[in-house]
Amino acid sequence: MISREPTLERLGLAKSLLLTPFGLDESHLAQALKEIKAHQVDEADLYFQYTRSEGWSLEEGIVKTGSFSIDQGVGVRAVSGEKTAFAYSDDISESSLLDAARTVRSISALAQTRRARVATKKIAYGRSLYPGLDPITTLDSAAKVKLLERVEQLARAKDPRVAQVMAGVASEYDVVLVARADGMLAADVRPLVRLSVTVIAEQGVGGKVRREMGSAGGGGRFGLAYFDEALITQYVDEAVKAALINLEARPAPAGEMTVVLGPGWPGILLHEAIGHGLEGDFNRKGSSAFSGRVGQRVAAKGVTVLDDGTIADRRGSLNVDDEGNTSARNVLIEDGILKGYMQDAMNARLMGVAPTGNGRRESYAHVPIPRMTNTYMLAGDKSPDEIVASIKKGLYATNFGGGQVDITSGKFVFSASEAYWVENGKILYPVKGATIVGSGPDVLKRVSMIGNDLKLDSGVGTCGKEGQSVPVGVGQPTLRIDGLTVGGTA
Repeated sequence: MISREPTLERLGLAKSLLLTPFGLDESHLAQALKEIKAHQVDEADLYFQYTRSEGWSLEEGIVKTGSFSIDQGVGVRAVSGEKTAFAYSDDISESSLLDAARTVRSISALAQTRRARVATKKIAYGRSLYPGLDPITTLDSAAKVKLLERVEQLARAKDPRVAQVMAGVASEYDVVLVARADGMLAADVRPLVRLSVTVIAEQGVGGKVRREMGSAGGGGRFGLAYFDEALITQYVDEAVKAALINLEARPAPAGEMTVVLGPGWPGILLHEAIGHGLEGDFNRKGSSAFSGRVGQRVAAKGVTVLDDGTIADRRGSLNVDDEGNTSARNVLIEDGILKGYMQDAMNARLMGVAPTGNGRRESYAHVPIPRMTNTYMLAGDKSPDEIVASIKKGLYATNFGGGQVDITSGKFVFSASEAYWVENGKILYPVKGATIVGSGPDVLKRVSMIGNDLKLDSGVGTCGKEGQSVPVGVGQPTLRIDGLTVGGTA
């Protein structure tokens, strides 16, 4: 058997799922785009999507829920200046397509009928970062149940204080097809899997029962066979360890202090406090704390921040974005100097720059907006032990829970789910209830030591913006940040 070039393979599959069953071909897409262009618009596109999802969850030793869904549809968009008109339908048909095209073209201020030329077809040759497989089929139902039961067995065997185990496995097969008014045709086939583990540990303290929780998990763009015995054991160990540590945790001190952030998932603070502020729409509108600051120093020397959608198999990676543009490795901050923003097509056009492969949408029922992919800080030259040893008095936070940020001011609040109190370079005891308060632009300037241990998260991140959720990745090395405000319970 002779295999085709991966881009053409993906395009052929997308057509077979999203056009052929509904009596459509490329000529119908061209006609719909021609209808939109009969009015003067700056951009127009059609976004077809087929998504099959499955999930299983275990609680109290029983696989209690299982879900399976199929969704498909098309989103039709026209852009004129800063205005966007958008229509979508779960009915993929010629009539629905043309109706949507005639609806969105009304956004144009120049609504007179004009002749529209059909653009020459161009195929977007995207990357090949992950296999084009259906992850749902990579394990049968019995094996998925057995996987969750194994998580339960391992967790309960780990420590008698483990009172409850919750686990879930999710798989998604996503196929997209993008047709643009400039003639570009792009497709992607996106597998996505995730395994999550949460344990609750109990311990009697002074006649009372104390309960604490720990979570772990991971995933990415591959099949379920990725979750082998060694990896399942690792996730269970991490979740149980976190819960047991929190059982021993003391109230966190409050005040201004040195804070060291561990590698990997603590990069979520970077994502929220800094990453969102570097998305193109906020900066075009002047509502970001980083607006108009390209070329200026916004961080300490040594701080280099990237958004990289090109890392193989990563949760946030894309062969092409949701506008058909090839994903990219974008340097946002280099050695402390702001280099640029993450852009979708509309904001890039309005700001006079090129798209960066960051146009993303939750589904065919949503418009694309600038979004992060995998956002992380590059490593420095300090060892993690050296950084922790440098703390006279302060907090060492190795894991984070929820948080929030104000894009305009850059101010953020984050809660540490696993943290330790350090004095004279020695980790003394775990603490609970620590919140980190600060400003994104300010915190970058307070980075005083950067570890040599860059680590990406395990593949669990989901980012929300304007009511849309998309999978993302984060990462960083161990960081020392001076003079951060910590809210505690002590």
